[in-house]
Amino acid sequence: MEIQSNISLKNKNTFAIDVNCQRFVNLYSQEEATDFVQNNLDKTSPYLLLGEGSNLLFSSNFNGTIIQMQNKGFELIDQNNKYVWIKLAAGEIWDDFVKWSVDNKYAGAENLSKIPGTVGAAPIQNIGAYGVELAEIFNGLEAIEIESGELRRFYLKELKFGYRDSIFKQALKNKYIVTAVFLKLNKFPFFKIDYGNIKAELENLKYENLSIAVIRQAVINIRASKLPETSELGNAGSFFKNPIVDHQKHNELKNNFPDLVSYDLGNESFKLAAGWMIDRAGLKGFTKGNVAVHKNQALIIVNLGEASGKEILEFSEEIQHKVFDIFGVQLEREVNVI
Repeated sequence: MEIQSNISLKNKNTFAIDVNCQRFVNLYSQEEATDFVQNNLDKTSPYLLLGEGSNLLFSSNFNGTIIQMQNKGFELIDQNNKYVWIKLAAGEIWDDFVKWSVDNKYAGAENLSKIPGTVGAAPIQNIGAYGVELAEIFNGLEAIEIESGELRRFYLKELKFGYRDSIFKQALKNKYIVTAVFLKLNKFPFFKIDYGNIKAELENLKYENLSIAVIRQAVINIRASKLPETSELGNAGSFFKNPIVDHQKHNELKNNFPDLVSYDLGNESFKLAAGWMIDRAGLKGFTKGNVAVHKNQALIIVNLGEASGKEILEFSEEIQHKVFDIFGVQLEREVNVI
């Protein structure tokens, strides 16, 4: 366990917002997490559970305690002729796990390559990309209840996964520290290549047989072409969720915008491409002060220099207003504002 006081969070969030917190705690094991919440955490003061800081925006200093799991390791705990079950430490970097799974020929996570963040944060957000969500390979997790310090196992149905959502963003928000995640992967892959530009990118790759390694490389290439490195331009990945509308609203938009990009979800609902809407509104590359919409991907808001969290938040609200004025659709932030 490592406890620091009054430290800068600039290197703890991918937007590189220069704010401070009163206390920052690194926990290196489940046992340390249990000890900390039982004996060292002031539950009457604000506290925040932090992954890699890749899906949040600090709008001011954090006057409380920030907790980060730093435990490591992947463990194969069971298998049969079709599947393997893996236990992942919450402090591992998500993409390190995806690489490990592909290297070991375990399928299911390859479309989720290069998503920033830690393993422990993945189920909070129900991360997803290129037609795959974590929920599809999720088996369970272990978490410590902050109030009691007791360890609890959660299973798939209990998490109430939704689009970039789970029970840990709703009823159980900030009530548990995730210490381990259990995933179920396939020994025999089922390729998902119909979403986004995967098929087009696969045509650019020279390969003899389609494999999860090839798909991972295609996803990495696509993301590299669209998404700026956080070390070069501070950002938090996709700033907005792709909105979901009913059949009537979809038809209305399709009539007004024949080139509308959307995905039929069934049940008379459609997912709209938020990036396309922002681009169509003329906002790709839009710059104001130290903040901009990225020139290659309209879903990405970037910190051009020393932008404050408040500047970025106000900039995002301008985008929401403009998109609503044109399309009558309210964009919802994917990024959590602290």
